[in-house]
Amino acid sequence: MKHLLLILCGLTIASTVFAQSDFCGAANTSFKAGESITFKVYYNLGKMFVGAGEATFSTSLEKYAGHDVYHVVGDGKTFRTYDWIFKVRDRYESYIDTATMRPLRFIRNVNEGGYKISQNVVFNNEASTATNEKGAVFKMPPCVQDVISAIYYARNIDFSKYKPNDKIPFAMFLDNEVYNIYIRYIGKEEVSTKFGKFRAIKFKPLLVKGTIFEGGESMTVWVSDDGNKVPLRVDSPISVGSIKVDMVGYKNLRYNFTSLISKR
Repeated sequence: MKHLLLILCGLTIASTVFAQSDFCGAANTSFKAGESITFKVYYNLGKMFVGAGEATFSTSLEKYAGHDVYHVVGDGKTFRTYDWIFKVRDRYESYIDTATMRPLRFIRNVNEGGYKISQNVVFNNEASTATNEKGAVFKMPPCVQDVISAIYYARNIDFSKYKPNDKIPFAMFLDNEVYNIYIRYIGKEEVSTKFGKFRAIKFKPLLVKGTIFEGGESMTVWVSDDGNKVPLRVDSPISVGSIKVDMVGYKNLRYNFTSLISKR
């Protein structure tokens, strides 16, 4: 499945609500170094969903440019049985300042069917700029995030501040562009996934129409209604068919998984 990990990054970002005004200086209260979360991507073939690939996001505590950082790595791949159709091996990395939860560096290495992308972006948060691997400098809005850091920053937002149908805007830098989009908070409900049944928080992100996704609010996302705010399930139509993404494994969560009602 093309753009497997980028889809997953977008999906997990979509799974968390955050206001632009909230995006400076929040403390991390939702995850810890050593956490690992695995997702499985299912592609709709007629009336059945077939497992096509998976992605794992992991965190470690390191030093970067004199800062204590969370080094977050996202690895995505198609299963070997699908490699002959379209082989994907993607890796995304973000170095996030533990004091501010803002990105200092973003790395993207993509190999999709032989098409390769390599990006390396350094953020200067004091100057509100981003410099890419070619030395080009881009002016950033205050408190911009990359595609990975946004996931982990957003998991620390206080959801109790929002009511159903609230639209919350945010800015993200990817592929040398700043994207200004929003999330619509839907509410809370129970959701059954491949892993089990959960109490969840539900959202719909505004998507920019492209080669993979339809535009508008066609994607639906659920995250755990507990201190961890782990993405649980994503449903979305794509250009051909539809996909379902489920959390299928985790290690070293910061809190007990209290939103889990029953496990399969």
